[in-house]
Amino acid sequence: MVWRAGILTEPRKVVGRGSGGPGRPMAAAALEDPVLIRHFKGHKDAVTCVAFSPTTRALATSSLDRFLMIWNLKPNTKAFRFVGHLEGVTSVQFSPDGNLLASASQDRTARLWIPCIHGESTPLKGHTSAVRSVNFSYDSQFLATASNDKSVKVWSVYSQRLLFTLFQHTHWVRCAKYSPDGRLIVSCSDDKTVKIWDLRNKTCVDDIIDHEGFANYVDFSPDGTCIACAGSDHAVKIWDIRINKLLQQHRVHRAGVNCTSFHPSGNYLLTASSDSTVKILDLLGGRLLYTLHGHEGPVLSVAFSKGGETFVSGGVDAQVLFWKTNFDAFEYKKVLKNHMRKLHGDEPPHLLDIYPRSPHRHDAKPQSVEIDPSFDVTDMQTLDPPVIDITSPSVLLTKPSIPLVQPSMQQERVIMQQDGMNSQDMQQHSVLSSPRATRTSLEDGSKYIAHTMDEPVGISPVLTNALEHIVEQLDVLTLTVSILEQRLTLTEDKLKECLENQEKLLLSVRD
Repeated sequence: MVWRAGILTEPRKVVGRGSGGPGRPMAAAALEDPVLIRHFKGHKDAVTCVAFSPTTRALATSSLDRFLMIWNLKPNTKAFRFVGHLEGVTSVQFSPDGNLLASASQDRTARLWIPCIHGESTPLKGHTSAVRSVNFSYDSQFLATASNDKSVKVWSVYSQRLLFTLFQHTHWVRCAKYSPDGRLIVSCSDDKTVKIWDLRNKTCVDDIIDHEGFANYVDFSPDGTCIACAGSDHAVKIWDIRINKLLQQHRVHRAGVNCTSFHPSGNYLLTASSDSTVKILDLLGGRLLYTLHGHEGPVLSVAFSKGGETFVSGGVDAQVLFWKTNFDAFEYKKVLKNHMRKLHGDEPPHLLDIYPRSPHRHDAKPQSVEIDPSFDVTDMQTLDPPVIDITSPSVLLTKPSIPLVQPSMQQERVIMQQDGMNSQDMQQHSVLSSPRATRTSLEDGSKYIAHTMDEPVGISPVLTNALEHIVEQLDVLTLTVSILEQRLTLTEDKLKECLENQEKLLLSVRD
């Protein structure tokens, strides 16, 4: 994969014929243009994160309304709202094997969920401030969390225990992501640094310092050689981590960039910004392809599906927009050829071309196509799905009762199937469904009763109380260790400051 280096700036707007009048964005007209398929409405506050399931049959979203939601991408199906966090949920992700869901919250915890009708989950306690992001390793064995307590923590998914903490950031850590091979973690912070961590020796092996602003989000390219940084300074930067070199810098947004997502091919990049737009960058050519409208207010999250055929965006307007990619179904060269024809093609003359009395609007040579779904929408008549609330009980996910890494197929999973699904569809493997799950309990919301597991089957109340007491004590110990780590960090910062001052004094004495 070779990307062209360079700097891209804000393009001029495309004005198309038949788009509703002068000054309005052009509707998607070509086969390779992205198209809005439908929207999902169910959250009551800003949507902070969107994530596809590995099978791309379901979508998970998190919101500041304190809820997670799982949506089926088939029409006429129910949505499921998971209740468990005490404050806003900031991040959500499916595990690569599809058996678990992880979430981060402002309540200072992360949670591991089994996406089933019982709403079973376990909190991961250890951070002393809001948790900003969660990210699974490629093998689903480990989870990285980033927090406002200036640390990145790595957890064992199977035992739900804290393994170690990475702390060299001096301000809030906004995001932490595993590399595709699981050997590295990249993190970004309000201290204006992006750090690369080697997990074998648990040390920072590279430090990218950006003096213009801090990164809101960071992620690895599919091949793991580069990272994309979404900046508060309105820029998207692509770094080659092998040589610590800035390859591309795209200044195409008019406000801070909140999220990015690589296309699986590595040729395209989605960006979400507080300027209320989603943009699609061509990384091979180092330029902007599309500007997508549709959100009212800042866009906080974007994500491509696993195959890249679709993507989603979520924003402060509490909407989730589901788009069909289209351009990835064509050869890259054909997409660029058609794109250039739309931008630079000779349009037929009009009266102003013959008797020019004002600047020619056809003289403009724009650099991107703008798409507004209010002019070109495939399916906006789809009704919002009914929502079923699933409350998480206070459970201890233990090895004997609930195996996390290899959950039993007998576990009743959330059924995200279309009403009247045929037998062939029922036989297909689904991350969120199982053959023995009770269809009627989920298809009839009025008869649905959430089953809790406050009293595990086969375990005496005395043993249950003892286990709960042990867990509480472990939580206290974990919190104590976190506080000690924080104090140690502060002490190190003070010592570093003293050494710097001492060095300055020695230099002044010598002068």
